[in-house]
Amino acid sequence: MSEQALNDIGLNFLRTQLVTVPGSVIPYPYGGKQRQVQVDIDTQKLQAYGLSASDVVSAVSAQNIILPGGDVKMGHVDYPVETNSAPTSIEALNNLPIKTVNGATVYLKDVANVRDGFAVQTNIVRTNGTRGALLTVLRSGQASTLAIVNQVKAALPKILAGLPAEVQVRQLFDQSIFVRASISGVLREAGIAALLTGLMILLFLGSWRSTVIVCISIPLSILTSIVILDLLGQTINVMTLGGMALAVGILVDDATVEIENTHRNLAMRKPLVRAVLDGAMQIAIPAFVSTLSICIVFVPVLLLTGAAKYLFTPLAMAVVFAMLASYMLSRTLIPTMVHFLLKQEVDMYRKGEHGEGGSAVGHPFIWRVHFAFNRRFVRFRSAYTGLLDWALDHRAPVLAGFLVFAFGSLGLVYLVGSDFFPAVDSGQIRLHARAPSGTRIESTEMIFASIENEIRSVIVPGELDTILDNIGLPNSGFNLGFGDSPNISVSDGDILISLKPEHTPTEIYTEQLRKRLHEKFPDLVVFFEAANITNQILNFGLPSPIDVQVTGRDAGPNYKIAQQLAERMARIPGAADVHIHQVVDAPELRINVDRTKAGQLGLTQQNVANSLLISLSGSGQVAPNQWLNWGNGVNYQVLVQTPQYRIDSVDALMRTPISAGTAALVSSTPGSMAGVSNAADASTGAAPSQASAAYGNPGSLPSPTQLLSNLATIDHGVATEIVNHYNVQPVFDVYANVDRRDLGSVTSAVEKIMSQTHVPKATTLMLRGQSKTMQTSFYRLGLGVIAAIILVYLLMAVNFQSWVDPFIIVSALPGALAGILWMLFITQTTFSVPSLMGAIMCIGVATANSILMLVFANDERMDGKGVRAAALSAGFTRLRPVLMTAAAMILGMLPMSLGLGEGGEQNAPLGRAVIGGLLVATVTTLFIVPIVYTYLRKAPPFDHDKRIEEEEREIVPGVEAWRRHSR
Repeated sequence: MSEQALNDIGLNFLRTQLVTVPGSVIPYPYGGKQRQVQVDIDTQKLQAYGLSASDVVSAVSAQNIILPGGDVKMGHVDYPVETNSAPTSIEALNNLPIKTVNGATVYLKDVANVRDGFAVQTNIVRTNGTRGALLTVLRSGQASTLAIVNQVKAALPKILAGLPAEVQVRQLFDQSIFVRASISGVLREAGIAALLTGLMILLFLGSWRSTVIVCISIPLSILTSIVILDLLGQTINVMTLGGMALAVGILVDDATVEIENTHRNLAMRKPLVRAVLDGAMQIAIPAFVSTLSICIVFVPVLLLTGAAKYLFTPLAMAVVFAMLASYMLSRTLIPTMVHFLLKQEVDMYRKGEHGEGGSAVGHPFIWRVHFAFNRRFVRFRSAYTGLLDWALDHRAPVLAGFLVFAFGSLGLVYLVGSDFFPAVDSGQIRLHARAPSGTRIESTEMIFASIENEIRSVIVPGELDTILDNIGLPNSGFNLGFGDSPNISVSDGDILISLKPEHTPTEIYTEQLRKRLHEKFPDLVVFFEAANITNQILNFGLPSPIDVQVTGRDAGPNYKIAQQLAERMARIPGAADVHIHQVVDAPELRINVDRTKAGQLGLTQQNVANSLLISLSGSGQVAPNQWLNWGNGVNYQVLVQTPQYRIDSVDALMRTPISAGTAALVSSTPGSMAGVSNAADASTGAAPSQASAAYGNPGSLPSPTQLLSNLATIDHGVATEIVNHYNVQPVFDVYANVDRRDLGSVTSAVEKIMSQTHVPKATTLMLRGQSKTMQTSFYRLGLGVIAAIILVYLLMAVNFQSWVDPFIIVSALPGALAGILWMLFITQTTFSVPSLMGAIMCIGVATANSILMLVFANDERMDGKGVRAAALSAGFTRLRPVLMTAAAMILGMLPMSLGLGEGGEQNAPLGRAVIGGLLVATVTTLFIVPIVYTYLRKAPPFDHDKRIEEEEREIVPGVEAWRRHSR
C-alpha cells in the first residue's frame, strides 16, 4: 500500500475513531504522504497564456466553492436547491475555466494537471527499514495510562475490521508495559516486605496470633490511604505505590509496639483486659508523637516545584495517610483483636511458659523456634546491657568518638555525587542525528539507513526488537506541541531503538554506539536523548539535562560565545553529546527584486512574493481550498503548486511567471469579433496587430505577466535555520549530556566554565534544564529538612513540656545521616530526590525509636531511679521494640533497595538510604541517646499529674473556708 493511502487511513479513519477514547490525545500521523488534490502547474504554459500561479489560484477559489443554494417553496412543496459549485470528481476540476480572451477559454487542464496526489513530503517514518506512517497515542490530565492503553487495544480489532485487508497495523513502544512492570515490581516488593516483616515479628513474639494482628494493619492502612488519595483526585501509579511500599515496614511500627508492650504486661501476670489497657495507655502518647514526627518530616515535599513536586507529593501523601491510619488502628482495632485472639495464650504467661522462662517442650514448631531465638536474644540483651553499662562509665570518649565519626562522615558528600533522578533502564535507546544543513530529505533517509546498519552491527541481533526512524518535520505544526523532538529541518531526525526483555544494559550499548557513530559519521551531529518517560518529563522537553543559554540581541558575538562554551564543555570529564542547538549556516537563495522595474511593468513586491509562494510552496496558506470526496466523505485540500521536479535549477526558478493575479475572467481586444462591450475593461489594451487580435488569439494581448528573471536577480547565501527565544530575548542553547558521571559533578564543572567566560554587558549566561531544577529541588528539600527537624523539635517540646528532652531525642540524627552517607557511598548510589526522600523517612523513624527510649527513662526517673539507672533500664527494656521496629523497616526496604525488575532503579536509592540510616541510627539510639540523657537530664522530669493534685488540695480548703465565711 502506498504511503499516501497509509497516511490517509491513519488520519481520517484510524485516528478519528481512537481519539474518542477518554483521556487520549492523538496528534496527526507522522510519516507517509499527506493526501490532497494536487494542481501541478506548468510555468511555461502559464507564460504562453499570459498567466501566473496567482491567476490559477484565483480561478480555483472562484470555481470550486462549497456554498448552500438555499430553498424555494412551490405550491405545497419546499424544494432545497443545490448547485454544482463543487465538482464531484477530480477529473472535473481539470475543466474549470481560468480565463476567456476574445471568446477563447483557457481551462485549468491547459496550464496544469489536476490529480489525486500528496503534499511535498517533509517527514519520513521507517520501521526496521520499511516506510510507513506512525500514529502516537498520548494521555492528558489525570487520565490513567493503563486505562487508555487497554481501551485503545480493545477498540483496535473493530476499527481494523473496517480497513482494507492489506493495511498492516503494528503496536510499537507500549509504555504501559513499562508501567505495568514497574507497578508489578512495587507490588512484589511490598509483598516480600510484608512477608519478611511478618516472619520477623513471629520470630520475636512467637505468637502467630500476634503476627496476624500486626500484619492485618498493613492492608487496612494501605486501603485507607488509597481511599483518601482517590478522594483527593490522585491515581495509583509508580510513585503512590512506592510510597505505600515505603510505608510497609513502618506501618507495623505502631501495632508492633502495642503488641510488644501488651506481651510485656501479660508477662507481669496481669489479667488480659488490664494488660491490654495498660499496654495501650503506656505507649499512647509516645506512639502518637512518633507518628506525628514521621508525618511532619514529609513537610519538605510541599516545598518542591515543577516535575519533582508532581512526582513526590503523591508519594509523601501515600505514606502520611497510611501512617495516620496505622495509628488509628493501633488505638482501636489492634487492642480489640488482642483481647479476643490472645485469650488462648494467657495461661502460658500465668504458668511462666512464655518469654524468657518458657520451654519448648510440648509446644508447636513455631514456639520452639521462638524459644530458641529468645534464648539467644536474652544472651544478646545481656551483652548489650553490659556494653551500655561500660559506655555509661566512659561517656566522654564514647561520645567524642561518635561525634568524630558522624561529622567526619560528612566528607562523603563530595564523593557520593548527585543526580536529580536515578537512570532507569527501560529497554529503549533514543538518539538524534543531524545531517549537514540543506540536505534533502531523500539524502537524509539514506544517511539514516547507514546509521541503522551501524546500530545492527553493535547490538546483538537476538536483543534487538525494533528500530524506528522519524525523519524531518511533521506534516502538521499541530504535532510540534505534543513532542520533545529537537528536529528543526528535513536534515535531521530521531531514531528510537527498542530492545527485547532480556538485553544487555542500555548504558553499555549507548556508550558503544556513541563511539561508533562519531567515528563513522564525523560530519553528522549525533546525540542521545532520554528514552524513558521519567527522564523525558524531568528534562521538560529538552534533549539534554544541561542547557546553557546565551541570551542577548547581538546574535553574531553570542554565537561565538556559544561555540567557545561548547568547546570547553566538551572537555569536561563525563560530559557527552555537547552541541549547539541552533544552525546558522543553512544555505539559501536570495531573490532581489528591482522594485522600480517591477513598478514600470505594473507589478509590486507582493505580486512577486505571492506568485513565488504559490509556485514553490503551494496555495495552502494563501488561498486554502477544499474538495469533497463523495466516495468516503472526506474533505481534501486542493493545492496549486509547481511540481518540485520542474524547478531543478536556478534558471528554471527564474522562469517563474509573475503577475498581479487580478485579471478579469472574460476579456477582449478592441476591434475583435467579440465586440467592443468590454473595451473599457482594465485588462484590455491595444494589440500589436488588430488582425491577429480579431481571431481571438490571447497571445496578441499585451500580457501583465512577466518572468521572474525580468524583475529580479538571485544570489547564494546562508541563514539561520531556527531562531529560539526565551522571555522574548534571542537565545543560543548549548546542550550537554552526562555519561558515566553524576549530573551534579558535571553541572558544577559547567558552572565553573560559565563563571570564567567573559561576556558583553548585554549578554547573559543562564543554566537551565534538569540540572537547574535539580539544584532548586535539592535546595528546597534541604530547607525543608531543616524546617522538619525544627517542627519535630517543637512538637516534642510541647509534648514533653521541656526543651531538653527533644534535644536528647534528636541526638540520634547525626548517626542516621552518617549511615545514609556510608550506605550511598558503599553501594555507589548518588544523591537524588528518592534518596533524599529515604533520608527524610529515616529521620522520622530514628526519632520515633528515640522517643520510646526517652519516655521509658523518664518513667523510671519518676519512680525514683537515678539518671544512670534509668538510662540503663530504658536500654534493657526498650531493646526489643527498638530492634523490632528497625528490623521491620530494614526488612521492608530490602526488596526495594535491590532495584530488581522494570523501573526498580528509581526507588532503589530510597530503600538504600533508609537501610543505611537505620543501621547506624539504631546503634546511636541504643548507646548515644542514653549517654546524652545522663548528661542533660540531671533533674527528674516534672510530674504534671502530681502537680495538679497538689494544686487541687491547695485550692479545695480555701474554697471551703470562703463558703463558711459567706454563710
